Amino acid sequence: MALTYHIRQTGDVTILDLSGRLSVGEEVAFGPGSGVVLGETVRGLTKKGQKKIVLNLAELTYVDSSGVGQLAGALTTARNQGGDVKLLKASRQILDLLKTTKLDTVFEIQGDEAAAIQAFSKGATARA
Repeated sequence: MALTYHIRQTGDVTILDLSGRLSVGEEVAFGPGSGVVLGETVRGLTKKGQKKIVLNLAELTYVDSSGVGQLAGALTTARNQGGDVKLLKASRQILDLLKTTKLDTVFEIQGDEAAAIQAFSKGATARA
């Protein structure tokens, strides 16, 4: 199953509800052969002025190391455009991958949507 997402807006925070597989070769499903990856999606949002982005990982069925790389790329892209990315509802598998790669020290990871949204205004660094 390809990576799909649904965009929601809560105030000035954009939430991408991701579902499916986040791994090598998986493209965001904009339709057959679209070729758009997560980092490009985040770049498009930040260029539209949507600088506060939450990636809701609750519905991801599989993530491998290249998928974690896509998350890191999305964060880098957002920060280079003056934005930021928070992670929401990361599974134990994703948390383990983030710890292995030390990216758990780079990402802000929340278990609750309200806390993830509020973290943008507080600049909090709490971990779920």
